[in-house]
Order: sequence, then C-alpha cells, then structure tokens
Amino acid sequence: MTITPEGGRVLGCLVEKQLTTPQQYPLTRNALSLACSQATNREPVMTLDDEAVQRALGELKELHLVRFVLPSHGRSVTRYRHVLDEVYGLDVPRVALLAILLLRGPQTPGELRARAGRMAEFDSVSTVQGELEVLAGQPEPLVRLLPRRPGQKEDRWQQLLAAESGWAGGTGGPESTIAVESDTVLQRSLPVDTARHDMPTEAAGIEDNGHSLEHRVEMLAAEVQVLRDRIVELEASLSALRHSLGE
Repeated sequence: MTITPEGGRVLGCLVEKQLTTPQQYPLTRNALSLACSQATNREPVMTLDDEAVQRALGELKELHLVRFVLPSHGRSVTRYRHVLDEVYGLDVPRVALLAILLLRGPQTPGELRARAGRMAEFDSVSTVQGELEVLAGQPEPLVRLLPRRPGQKEDRWQQLLAAESGWAGGTGGPESTIAVESDTVLQRSLPVDTARHDMPTEAAGIEDNGHSLEHRVEMLAAEVQVLRDRIVELEASLSALRHSLGE
C-alpha cells in the first residue's frame, strides 16, 4: 500500500493532532487543512487547500485508514479520524514514529527521539531503534533503513506508507553533490604531493568533526522547535479556557 504525498501528510497530521491536542480531535476539514499547511514540524512544507485535503481524505477512506465522523452531540460539521493504529495493530510509540516520518521525511533515530516528545516518550535512542526494527519487520513493512549516502555517519529511516515528496534517497541528492564539489576544490588548492598523500587522513578528520557538529545542531534545533510548539499549544489551550470562562 502506497498513498500519495498528500495522503501521507493528511494521515500524519491526524495522528499528530490526536496525540498532541486530543481535545480538538477528531478534526474538521478546516482544522486539517491548517495542520497540513503549517510551516513548523513539516518537511517539505506543503500548501494543501480544502479540495486537495478532501481528495486525500477520499483516498485514505478507500484504503480504510480514515473514518468520517458524522455530526452529532451538538457538532455541526463532519470530522475525521485515522485508524492507522487499528489497521496495523500499532501502539502509541510506533504510530507516533510513523507520523513523524510522514510529516518530516527520513530521519535518524536521534532526530526521531527529539521530535517525538510531544506525542510519545522514548527512554533512549536505542529504544527508538528497536521500535523502528519492529515496524520494519511487519508482514507489510512500514519503514526501511536507507542506504547511507557518501559522508553520512548516521542511519536514516524512511516510512513506506506514502510516496516521499521532495527527497531523493540513495547516494545522490544535493548534499552528496556539495560534498564532492567541496572535496574537489580543496584538492585543487593543495600542492600535488599533499593532495595525493595527506588528503585522505585530513579529509576524514574534517568530515568526522563536521558531521558530528551538524548532528548536534540538528538535535538542538529539533529540541528548540519542540519547545516552541509546546508554547503555542499552551497559549491556544489558555485562550480556549479564557473563552469558555467568558473572559
């Protein structure tokens, strides 16, 4: 089963909002459109109008991954909820990992742990790794370990439910192109003997330090974004409380 990138975005948003703002779940189509088009916690950022969201919902309903909740108990519009956990027999941590992969593309276990705090807690990176391996070992695998690209030090995992949008796997892609071009320029700038004999050792050291720093920066950026999102959610909850109290 492979759904469209738009279907994957809708499905990921439904899981995210169920776990982060349960008081607003199931979602209306308007709320779902806003969630799909938000700029935070999305990679790549997508702008989906109501028509695109409706098409994606129809696709997911045909695949039995989404249910329509008809108006009742004072509600005037149809709402939507996912059944991803029911279809594949997933607990909260595993469905949360899938949602993050659907919303942000391939990631390392460390990145997933940092970004999952809003939806599920993981004791360690190795715990995340274990859950990913379980998802990969399903009768219908839900994730896969990607081949490492040149210069890449961390394993990255990709979800298999939806087609990826704006990311090219394998050994190509802009990052590897930049690395090759930078290495070529550096070699040309060195004397012939140095470029021939000393370059491998020096390049390895620079590469290790660079990727280590890049990884730490990514982790810190993810944690800062989680804190920002938590503040936004708290402000929204406080505003709703004040409104209910007539302030």
